[in-house]
Amino acid sequence: MQQLTFAWLEITGKCQLFCEHCYADSGPQGSHGLMESDDWRRVIEQLAARGVTMVQFIGGEPMLHPDLSGLVTYALDRGLRVEVFSNLVHVPAALWPVLEREAVSLATSYYSDDPAEHAAVTGRLSYARTRANVAEAVRRGIRLRAGVIDVREGQRVSAAQRELEMLGVREIGTDRLRRVGRGVRASTPDTSQLCGHCASGVIAISPDGSVWPCVFSRWLPVGNVRDAALADILSSPEAQRVREELMADFAAREVTAEGGKPKPPPPCDPKCGPACGPACNPSCWPTGAGPCTPKGGCQPNYD
Repeated sequence: MQQLTFAWLEITGKCQLFCEHCYADSGPQGSHGLMESDDWRRVIEQLAARGVTMVQFIGGEPMLHPDLSGLVTYALDRGLRVEVFSNLVHVPAALWPVLEREAVSLATSYYSDDPAEHAAVTGRLSYARTRANVAEAVRRGIRLRAGVIDVREGQRVSAAQRELEMLGVREIGTDRLRRVGRGVRASTPDTSQLCGHCASGVIAISPDGSVWPCVFSRWLPVGNVRDAALADILSSPEAQRVREELMADFAAREVTAEGGKPKPPPPCDPKCGPACGPACNPSCWPTGAGPCTPKGGCQPNYD
């Protein structure tokens, strides 16, 4: 049975924004799905029992979920570390003290230092609010990592990184367009969009309870936590089949160098691992979670 260390909990498909590249295809039309708070608590219990050390609450926009505070507290009470992945457009006042708790951190996406370009990517006038809440998180001493996502020709990626540094953000990575969800252009989703570690100790759970190898591998459901216990899902023949197919695809990425010697692909290609060095930026996994710990390696989540 698979040993888990990290889980994405996609608690909602609802978001204020309509980002042109959103892998989850979330937006204002989304919903919190079929999973109730009690369902999420049951999942958190099962994850803790399996040895998971960290969960990430994501969406959609997790700040829009009415029970985010309660779910974060529930996870903390079971010894889990927590990251909240938010667009930081709006942080309810009552949530700031929760985010300041020990073992809680924040993550966000950033696109440009130009408000118009930022709005073109997110589909809404979101720059000023996100920037202000980044600054507020830094002021409060909340651990925050940010990813600058390069999705448009000529986008001001370097300027966005410099602005984040000026605001006091210390964990900054970059990533490219993922051809999943609304990021799909002329192709269909496939394993080339995955980092190569979603068969190793991680799991993602959707607002309707579907279980995926990771948040990007949404076309590969292996079960549903509303129908079965997580342990049964992970030990099922379907989960084993998907893991084996992924591992075979990832192994096939190796290329042959001159002289016929096997040569591994570049680290974290595509780049979706945690911040464990330049080769593993940005991190879809928070620092200290997954294969990047304790030895460095690569592991996804930038919206």
